[in-house]
Amino acid sequence: MKVTPTAIPEVLLLDPQVFGDDRGFFFESFNARKFEALTGIPGNFVQDNHSKSAKNVLRGLHYQIRQPQGKLVRVVAGSIYDVVVDMRRSSPFFGRWVGAELSAENRRQMWVPPGFAHGFVVTSTSAECLYKTTDYWAPEHERALLWNDPALAIDWPISGAPMLSSKDSMGKLLADAEAFP
Repeated sequence: MKVTPTAIPEVLLLDPQVFGDDRGFFFESFNARKFEALTGIPGNFVQDNHSKSAKNVLRGLHYQIRQPQGKLVRVVAGSIYDVVVDMRRSSPFFGRWVGAELSAENRRQMWVPPGFAHGFVVTSTSAECLYKTTDYWAPEHERALLWNDPALAIDWPISGAPMLSSKDSMGKLLADAEAFP
């Protein structure tokens, strides 16, 4: 596995070692010992989530103000543009974002640390995402940033308006959002 820090060093891109031949391919999508050895992050995941979404569906930008979740995100069908926003006021990267294409083809994963908002938009006809979380979903603590906040200026690779849930369409501007210390 190759681990690459992004412009926000705590956000990591992970590329697995893939073994392929005429029959297909094989790779370890997660190995707790390797994950911890290469990232320094304990692989203590407690919940796995699976979503399927149509083209131009935008999910996010979500975070939990209490019980913050670290997430290890990957795509098993289709492709997405995955985005992470630093929500830690004490961070020199507060309010900055990074994004990367995750796809079934590139098999890349993104590590989203606790204290960050996360979202994605589907760039293929449809996409299925799997992600592991380090804490349980706590709807009473869930918050959402507005996907098109001008202060964030996220360069989403879409034309026109995305398909949003009612919760996501009512996300808060960064200036008004609860953040981490």
